Amino acid sequence: MKKLAPLALLVSTPLSAQGTPPPATDPGAGVSESRLRADIDTLVAFGTRHTLSEQDNPKRGIGAAVDWGLAEFGRISTECGGCLEVVTPERMVQGDRIPNPVRLRNAVAIQRGYERPNEVVIVQGHIDSRVSDPLDWQKDAPGANDDGSGTVLVLEAARNLTQRRYPVTIVYALLSGEEQGLFGGRLMADYAAEQGWNVKGVLNNDIVGGSCGSDGWCDDAHVRVFSEGPRADLTDELRAMQRREGGENDTPGRNLSRYIDRLAENTDGSLDVRQIWRADRMGRGGDQIPFLEKGYPAVRITVAVENYNWQHQDLRTEDGIEYGDTPDKMDFPYLARVTQLNIRALDALARTPNPPKSIAKAAVQTFTDVSWEEVPGAIGYSVWQRRTDEPYWPEDPVIANVVATSARLEGVRGDDWIFGVSAVGKDGTSGPVASAVPAGQYAPVLSKKDDSE
Repeated sequence: MKKLAPLALLVSTPLSAQGTPPPATDPGAGVSESRLRADIDTLVAFGTRHTLSEQDNPKRGIGAAVDWGLAEFGRISTECGGCLEVVTPERMVQGDRIPNPVRLRNAVAIQRGYERPNEVVIVQGHIDSRVSDPLDWQKDAPGANDDGSGTVLVLEAARNLTQRRYPVTIVYALLSGEEQGLFGGRLMADYAAEQGWNVKGVLNNDIVGGSCGSDGWCDDAHVRVFSEGPRADLTDELRAMQRREGGENDTPGRNLSRYIDRLAENTDGSLDVRQIWRADRMGRGGDQIPFLEKGYPAVRITVAVENYNWQHQDLRTEDGIEYGDTPDKMDFPYLARVTQLNIRALDALARTPNPPKSIAKAAVQTFTDVSWEEVPGAIGYSVWQRRTDEPYWPEDPVIANVVATSARLEGVRGDDWIFGVSAVGKDGTSGPVASAVPAGQYAPVLSKKDDSE
């Protein structure tokens, strides 16, 4: 790439902190494969966790499973001196796969940030399970990988991260009702909005514990991260601006995906992120979608290759093929590495400031002005630049770690570039980039009705 012209800062005071240094110790080092396996066995022992199953049986059904999740959060909180606030958002729900109203509960634990408690990162998985018939709540539905794997990942993340303190709040969530229509995800997204949380990112883990597909293809070296293109919450005005000025590849969720990918590259390298640039798998969905609909940055994390014989199936053997989602089909070393990646991402996000709202102005001029808002907790900012046809941000920013809130890029004709700004935290760690394009900001887009209230 041709070398860029010299830069002229409108306000410039360099900072000593450069780059994104890792924490002193690996936050994911304490992940226990044996603990993950034991938790899966406990979940499977409930027989079924179908949303329509029993609510008051202490040993079987969704009620017992949610109670167990709440109790586990309580034990983790005891071990960290009461550092978790355990809550149970609930509501009555009904839909195409819930013919009669049913009680829906999520198990949630909140680790409050000591400096900016209203800034929140969420890690979640769904605790419910199903068999071939989505309305059959009586058959055994082990749900080991789908989504026992995401459930036990969330618990293991809580066990490890509660040993540390963070300026930003971390929320651990076990969701119900996913298989019946994303009801638990919608309840959790509504709860976040009701609390007035400033959601920096949602890591939705759904099917993260297997490495071989139904065709025999295996891949334990990659994990897929799904992110939306055009935002689900776009207004007509912003949609028109995006068509004119670009940014359909620069939503907050997509930049969160890029951030996780770069994080994976810069750690132990045992697991590579394969970014999938669509909101979810073709024709399917997950609990990240209700958050995207509210404008919150969210991604789905899932295995590199799925086995369709081992999800959403009655337990049986036909023509020598085993069907059903049982623990013996899982790859626990792989699950442990996906759990470590989540923990490292949560740790980084909980230590960094929010990505700043930024704007780039370059119309009919031979230079580009980039400006941004200050964000709490930032000691500096970095400016990023990439060609419009490049998929990823470069290794290094064009301006690194300055206390400026604006910059002029001399000789840079903005028509040919995408720009963005990231904030640097007190320990020198940078957060995700916020693209300086329409709808590239890490904040929900307000509708005209919301904006007037």
